Amino acid sequence: MLKAVVTGFVLLAGASAALSDVVRPKPNPALLRQAAAAAAAPLSTTSASPSEPATTAPPAMRPLGPPAPSAVPAVAVPRDPNKGAVTNLPLPRYVSLKSNEGNARRGPGLSHRIDWVFTRVGMPLKVTAEHGHWRRVEDAEGVGGWVHYALVSGVRTVMVDEDMATFFSRPDTTSLAAFQAERGVVARLISCADGWCRVTIDGQRGWAPVSSLWGVTADEVID
Repeated sequence: MLKAVVTGFVLLAGASAALSDVVRPKPNPALLRQAAAAAAAPLSTTSASPSEPATTAPPAMRPLGPPAPSAVPAVAVPRDPNKGAVTNLPLPRYVSLKSNEGNARRGPGLSHRIDWVFTRVGMPLKVTAEHGHWRRVEDAEGVGGWVHYALVSGVRTVMVDEDMATFFSRPDTTSLAAFQAERGVVARLISCADGWCRVTIDGQRGWAPVSSLWGVTADEVID
């Protein structure tokens, strides 16, 4: 009888030990090490749970727009020496004196002294340079200086450049002679073509070779 009770106690004790193993499991050393490492690691700002979005540090500077284009240095275009710096008209070119008195100065300005005074209205002049309101001109003898642009006109005239020039009724030396004029006479220019120019002097009209006149180029065409 006593043996049976002891055996029952043993069985009960064994059952209690098995039940204790189920209720209080033994800790896993590997899991303990992982938990300790996770607790010691610093918090990451880039990791987040699925319910919370990851946060990132704001940028130090925010761009205001597209980058400015790099400055391209301006390329200076060389000036054509055959054209005036002010009017862009051909140089040299011919004009005429607008008034009966024009002061030719040593430089382009009123502060420069007067070298010559032109006193013949309508006389042809050659423009060789420009500066502001001033034009450098010269006459048939190469004498001149700087005159104010208001003193010259675009009306074309020529001066007889022969001791006695003959003007013909047509641009042909075999045609009838219309009249003659001596050196220095100023004529109003009408037209030029093929080395001939038609002019008017005191109401008379005629043709003369370009070589007999000053104030026009040899190949110039004027309609």
